[in-house]
Amino acid sequence: MDIGTIVDEGLGNASYVVDLGDGRALAVDPERDPGPYLEEAARRDLRVAFTADTHLHNDFVSGSRDLQELGATVLAGSEAHLEFPHRGLRDGEEMDLGGLTLRALATPGHTPEHTSYLLLDGSRSLAVFTGGSLLRGSVARTDLLGPERAEPLARALYRSVRDRLFGLPDDLAVYPTHGAGATFCAAAPTDGTDPRTTIGREKGQNPFLLAPDEDTFVRDLLANRTSYPRYFRNLREVNRRGPTVYGGRAPSLGPLRAADVRRLLGEGTEVIDVRPVEEFAAGHVPGALSIELRPAFATWLGWVVPGDRPVVFVLSEHQDRMELVRQCLKIGFERLAGELAGGMAAWREAGLGEARLSLVQPGEAVEATFLDVRQRAEFEAAHIPEAIHTELGSLDEMADSLPPGPLTLHCGHGERAVTGASLLERRGWEGLAVLLGGPRDWSRTAGRALVPGRPA
Repeated sequence: MDIGTIVDEGLGNASYVVDLGDGRALAVDPERDPGPYLEEAARRDLRVAFTADTHLHNDFVSGSRDLQELGATVLAGSEAHLEFPHRGLRDGEEMDLGGLTLRALATPGHTPEHTSYLLLDGSRSLAVFTGGSLLRGSVARTDLLGPERAEPLARALYRSVRDRLFGLPDDLAVYPTHGAGATFCAAAPTDGTDPRTTIGREKGQNPFLLAPDEDTFVRDLLANRTSYPRYFRNLREVNRRGPTVYGGRAPSLGPLRAADVRRLLGEGTEVIDVRPVEEFAAGHVPGALSIELRPAFATWLGWVVPGDRPVVFVLSEHQDRMELVRQCLKIGFERLAGELAGGMAAWREAGLGEARLSLVQPGEAVEATFLDVRQRAEFEAAHIPEAIHTELGSLDEMADSLPPGPLTLHCGHGERAVTGASLLERRGWEGLAVLLGGPRDWSRTAGRALVPGRPA
């Protein structure tokens, strides 16, 4: 089979373009921007004729509607109850793709309506697209619809994998959606960045599925619950209703004068500074949030900024505006008010005040009071002795519980810590600094060992 894999490093997801052998292609779990799928198809002299979603995605806006506008037929499990034209497939129902056949397999668990797709050539199984059910070395989490549904969905997931997917041939290629790198949709980290696997490999090596019984599987799965981005709560319904279609023409960022940005900030608009953290630290709009433009940008934007709030951006001259817009749109952020024309140079020329942030090297922060804003699992694996811990996603709401006085924030490299410092700064916090690097850099410089375990 000729199956192209398109990886979103920032979300840790993969989607696929399948050559159907007759000049047409099937896209599986495409993200919102149709460009990569059209390019992948064109590279193989194919036309995207079908697009299939395995479930109502929590972490990204589906691109199936955009591909539909370009002529593709949308396929989905019938239990998704999509509110736009599509072909709903019941459990076991087959769709003729023009020689090859796609069979829907109801595999609830990650979500109630989850459907895997078995690709067949006659009676021969070619591949199975497992979306958010069976992952390489893991399974998808079942708590994204709320804690009260986590256990029933975990039990459904166990039966979906053991009774349905594990009944397929051991050598069958498995193409999951989640797990192409770090993802908040997996119950535990997957094996590497290549999400592809086989049924036989997961039978013999998947730690969750080596559990002796359903109760053990459920206990192990639910013990791994971690936090996840705030925007996850909104996208299922966006994908059910169908998002706005841009037809491959994403909106651009309009230029805004410095005075207009200051006015909008006062009216409640979020000002997001996406420049490298060193540039933000050297001078930024007071009250702006720093979220450096990088593959993980969308995740942190959706975690710390409410999705219904208009946003204005501050960029460096060299940064890719279209990449910024694509990352916003893929998580449903559409109230893009524009960008500060001329960047910080224009702000300074307008005579407006700016704020600065101290960045410190590990040798300059040996005796600091550290605030570690990494995820809980990162902190528990190894952290600076006596460090305070609050995940970045919870920092704004937990700020009042922090001890008063100067703080040196850190993460693994510096980007998340600068976001955290900008959140505290706009609350009036003084004496903030950010450690450049992470705990291991500090440990080497300070000559002190990191410690494992939960916060004291």
